[in-house]
Amino acid sequence: MQQRQLTKNLQVSALGLGCMGMSEFYGPRDDAASLRVLEQALDSGINFFDTADMYGPYHNEEIIGRFLASRRQQIKIATKFGIVRQPGEYRRHIDNSADYARRSCEASLRRLGIEQIDLYYVHRLDSATPVEETMETLAQLVREGKIAHIGLCEVSAATLKRAHAVHPVAALQTEYSLWTREVENAVLPTCRELGIGLVAYSPLGRGFLTGRFQPTTTFAPGDFRASLPRFQPENIARNRPLAEVIAALAAEKACTAAQITLAWLLAQGEDIIPIPGTCNPLHLQENAAALRVTLSPQELTALREAVTALPVAGERYTAEGMKGLDA
Repeated sequence: MQQRQLTKNLQVSALGLGCMGMSEFYGPRDDAASLRVLEQALDSGINFFDTADMYGPYHNEEIIGRFLASRRQQIKIATKFGIVRQPGEYRRHIDNSADYARRSCEASLRRLGIEQIDLYYVHRLDSATPVEETMETLAQLVREGKIAHIGLCEVSAATLKRAHAVHPVAALQTEYSLWTREVENAVLPTCRELGIGLVAYSPLGRGFLTGRFQPTTTFAPGDFRASLPRFQPENIARNRPLAEVIAALAAEKACTAAQITLAWLLAQGEDIIPIPGTCNPLHLQENAAALRVTLSPQELTALREAVTALPVAGERYTAEGMKGLDA
């Protein structure tokens, strides 16, 4: 698979794998199926796996640790700290304190069974802790060899500059897709100004942009999309035209809507790494094949203009999930 330079000294596959859904949020988990998908991802050339301590909590790092036991040298691992949850609860609080950052890093290393985390993100920012203090702590962990690179998630351009002034930030992770493009206003230009790569989570709009959802869709137990504003029946109806624009282009190109969506995002710059998540081998194969889909400049422009003319109905998260966004 094509490789991309996320930042200096950190090269990863052009498409990563978001692993969150292997533990929760999208229905029951199946560890055996997840391990098979991890194996398939590596076989397909995907070597950039994204996890976090709060997925499970902890389960996600543990299952990836099982997989890494014999494959560590082939894979780049990104994990995160800062969101504190109790098992079974969506409610959370944010902690970026020096003591918590160090304890979280060491616990992640143990669960993953590795000596160094390739990319360690601050998952959300704690307003009580200046970002400079958090970066100083992470910089010390870099000096100790426990992490190789520092990342931030869902921060503003101004915060990104403040953090980068303390220690180089390797990557900024944020939601980015055809229906979530706010990052283009200030954050993405700032990343490019500073030489920071952008990791795009939910690049398929949590599946919505593939055309799967109708106002009558019934979500499985444990699927948190049932609570998200954009996935309420009235908003699914309002947002359907956006998915239909993508589907129409996919029909013209003889590929799938998911592949069009990922191909569009990959075309936004060599410094962008989408990390679609899946536990489905067929979806993984479909996503990887998006790298073979080429959109012409005219198609890219027409697609952007079409979706820009269709305002998105509903917030990205509930009020609880919006905590720490654009911090």
